[in-house]
Amino acid sequence: MSRELWLLRHGKSDRDLAVDDFDRPLKKRGKQDLERVAIWLLKENLIPDCFLSSPAKRAISTAKIIHKIFANDALPIFQDKRIYQEGFERLKTVLAECPKENKQVLLVGHNPELTDLLIYLVGASNLPDTDKLLPTSALVRLKMPEDWVDLDAGCATLSSITYAKLLPKEVG
Repeated sequence: MSRELWLLRHGKSDRDLAVDDFDRPLKKRGKQDLERVAIWLLKENLIPDCFLSSPAKRAISTAKIIHKIFANDALPIFQDKRIYQEGFERLKTVLAECPKENKQVLLVGHNPELTDLLIYLVGASNLPDTDKLLPTSALVRLKMPEDWVDLDAGCATLSSITYAKLLPKEVG
């Protein structure tokens, strides 16, 4: 089985609160969108074997909503500060450290890093031409090489991009 990387942008957060960017919580709509994504993943039998998340409040909340649907307490959520505002090159470092036995890795993070990583891994010409490639709660599935130590530009293949807003309100 080949390895897959799933990129999930955090859910819609509340920008109007007077809190530090790191501490912004999810909005109600963000939580609802993520529940739809999680139910869709379960229905499609897409179950990650590794959860990586930014420690920012909106990202870890996103990871927990997705994780809860799978009800697998034995599968931890790994938080890594390098996923938060350190650029896509740091994301590549995080992925390089991901054990090879993890075949379906879910990475919960932020823009612009996720979009930059996606463009690097797939190539801009292999992506849909849209104003907003990764809105909040968007999930990207990538077919990846087996070895993630040195990820070259264009090494991945886009399997799909799933937008929460296009999923049915009740999936399942």
